[in-house]
Amino acid sequence: MLRAATVLAVTLVLGCASPSATREPGRADSLSYPVWVVDHGWHTAIVVRARDVDSSIWPEVADLAGVDLVEVAWGHREFYMAERPSGWLAVKAAFFTSGSALHVAGLGAPIESHFPASDVVELAVSRRGLDAMTRLFHDEYQRGDDGRPVRLAPGLYGASWFYAARSRYHLFNTCNTWVARALRAAGLDITPAGIVTAGGVMQEARRATAAR
Repeated sequence: MLRAATVLAVTLVLGCASPSATREPGRADSLSYPVWVVDHGWHTAIVVRARDVDSSIWPEVADLAGVDLVEVAWGHREFYMAERPSGWLAVKAAFFTSGSALHVAGLGAPIESHFPASDVVELAVSRRGLDAMTRLFHDEYQRGDDGRPVRLAPGLYGASWFYAARSRYHLFNTCNTWVARALRAAGLDITPAGIVTAGGVMQEARRATAAR
């Protein structure tokens, strides 16, 4: 029984390595802003163009000045930041509600140069949708006594940082669930409930794009 639980936990947590969002109603708005969803194998991330971001809504993006693209992902803090994630960390993340982290990375263009082996889906969102999604990013930062986001450590690649995040990670709120919520906030017809794996996010992203 313990072995089966461990396998399940590893599968679901590696599908990662939150705040509720209401889908924006602005379907009539021009879908002029590209957004990319990247499948990193076990977890997904969202990429936006830095120049499209309203810094009054997501001021923390200024930490990555001079970049073309900004990638955002979220996950279980201990597992995501571990140099060598273990099966026990996967079990702990899945079955014990715990703290989380944002990973925010600045990249150069084009996006294909950074993720040549990854599955990438390009979406188009409205101004209102992009603002709603980046507001979700802004609201996710955990803040210190000085009101500033809490930096935990340098990120995984490029100009990047891990930040302490507010949401709690658990079996039914994985990093992929969080990405689905962000896409729903951007106006895409996606239902986050039940989305646990990276494959689920990518499938829903493609379906939502085709429906438009």
